Amino acid sequence: MTEIKLEHLFFHGWDNLSRTLIVGVLAYVTLVIFLRISGKRTLSKMNAFDLVVTVALGSTLATILLNKDVALAEGALAFALLIGMQFIVTWSSVRVRWVRRLATGEPHVLLLRGRFLAAALRYARVTEDEVRAAVRAAGFRDLEAVEAVVLETDGSFSVVGKDARSVSSPSLTDVKAAGK
Repeated sequence: MTEIKLEHLFFHGWDNLSRTLIVGVLAYVTLVIFLRISGKRTLSKMNAFDLVVTVALGSTLATILLNKDVALAEGALAFALLIGMQFIVTWSSVRVRWVRRLATGEPHVLLLRGRFLAAALRYARVTEDEVRAAVRAAGFRDLEAVEAVVLETDGSFSVVGKDARSVSSPSLTDVKAAGK
């Protein structure tokens, strides 16, 4: 059985601290440069795909900082790979509908013309109380004043109010009832 020295729990030596400091600063600068090159989409409101990439970037940064067996160049390549893959998927999703649906999903109507869509709520695993909270947050007091509540691909709610002048809701053309 390996003996654990109490002093090693708190301090392994100046070499380890200096490595963490130098590699940490360089890895951070590398990540920031890659994120600036990749554009705003990498840090935009997140759908499931963007969240996975963001978590993977954070995990990679932590690994570079704390694992002596991972060189800075290997970490930089991992950053570039993750950001490059995200670029390819987002570039493709703008151009190919099935890639967009695979990567981001589709928005779903949960409430339409003041009425809850029970099947849509179950499919999206959202409660009526959560929808009511979104309606209140949007400044509506009455569900009848709401044309639709949409669960967006990033998990946020959009509340579309009724407009007495409008016969249709053009902003809802790409939205379907959840579960259909």
